[in-house]
Amino acid sequence: MTLLSITTFAGRFHPVLVHLPIGILVLGCFFQLLTISRKFIFLKPSIPLVYLFGAFGAILSCITGYLLSQGGDYNGATVDIHQWLGIGLAILTTLAYLISRKEMKPFLLHTMAGVLLILVTLTGHFGGTLTHGADYLNAGLDEGKALKTAIPPVANVQEALAYTHMIQPLLQNRCYSCHGADKQKGKLRLDTRAFMLKGGEDGKAVVPGSAEESELIKRLLLPLSAEDHMPPKEKPQLTAEEIELLSWWILQGADFDQKIKDLKQPGKIKQTLLSFQSGAIKKMELPDEVPAVEVSKADAEIIADLKKKGVVVIPVTGASNYLSVSFVTAKANPETLKLLSGLKKQLIWLNLANTAFDDEGIKILSGLTSLIRLSLNRTAVTDKGLQQIKALKHLQYLSLVGTKITAAGVEQLKALVELRSVYLYQSAVEKKDHERLKKIFNKVNMDFGGYIVPE
Repeated sequence: MTLLSITTFAGRFHPVLVHLPIGILVLGCFFQLLTISRKFIFLKPSIPLVYLFGAFGAILSCITGYLLSQGGDYNGATVDIHQWLGIGLAILTTLAYLISRKEMKPFLLHTMAGVLLILVTLTGHFGGTLTHGADYLNAGLDEGKALKTAIPPVANVQEALAYTHMIQPLLQNRCYSCHGADKQKGKLRLDTRAFMLKGGEDGKAVVPGSAEESELIKRLLLPLSAEDHMPPKEKPQLTAEEIELLSWWILQGADFDQKIKDLKQPGKIKQTLLSFQSGAIKKMELPDEVPAVEVSKADAEIIADLKKKGVVVIPVTGASNYLSVSFVTAKANPETLKLLSGLKKQLIWLNLANTAFDDEGIKILSGLTSLIRLSLNRTAVTDKGLQQIKALKHLQYLSLVGTKITAAGVEQLKALVELRSVYLYQSAVEKKDHERLKKIFNKVNMDFGGYIVPE
């Protein structure tokens, strides 16, 4: 064991020892102040002994505190203030012990007791600041609020500076108490660019361009029960959206000067970014394929007419004007299907499964260009009708379970560049065509069923 590790180990006893003089000194000061009344004069003989133990504990606390500060986990003016207050407290306590043993004017002893109480309070306060952060006194009063305001809402997220307006407030509210100017657990600081890129004793906290190699993201993604999980489980935790934002920023190069709009925004991150915009928090309730740009409300009369015919029309979530329409309790006749054209901006999910829907009906659907999900399970749709599906440029999910669609019909969907999943279980697609279709649609989940469920 090296000399450095021995001193560091000894310094770890500071939090244990520091409470001894606090309790003893408070007791001694109260004894001294109580002797103002002659009713408590019997306490006077015990005061020198109390001060002696208090002075001994204060000196030990100063030594271990100094050793702890040399470990590099603490830095800044707060450490210096706490250190000198502790030294002053140890000196004054020693003087109080020496003076209390002699017959002196009570006024001096009472004054020293008052000063000692103030020193104990101030020293303890700055010690708490080092350990728990500058806001430790009021943190518990609005902990629930703090969880919601780690990143203050911005008026226009695309015009915001990525680091200044979003990343820095997040780190300040969730990380600086342990990795800021006053305290650096694991020798890691996150309050400046240079320190953030330098990392700590466990490696680089941020590796620009690689969230997977960044120790900061690794620690955030550990289970809450893991010893190395950050923040500690007793501290406010980052939300899934905040972790996603941080990962995305690192992946984009961890730039400290660029605006959000100047960074690439693939996939779901657009929706995540919008959730931090003023008045847009509810967007996080939406599934990831729902467009981030909202639309106007649908025509209430059209919705009422569809419902009269047994069609189920509901919002995709309570926070959106986008609609989900299902014919589970209605007939898919041309008259009813034509009503859907009045909802072409809002209609993104359509379920026609188990209806008499056929190729003629698809001609009507070709105008519903906002469709994202379409279920045609067990309908009479054929390869010929599937040609009309190509007009649905935003289609991502297409279910053709139990239809007569063949591999030739599926190949017609190559023009749908946003397609994510096609479900073909119990269709007319032959098993020999499975691998060929997977190669053609190499970025699409081609689901042919045939799952084996373990016993």
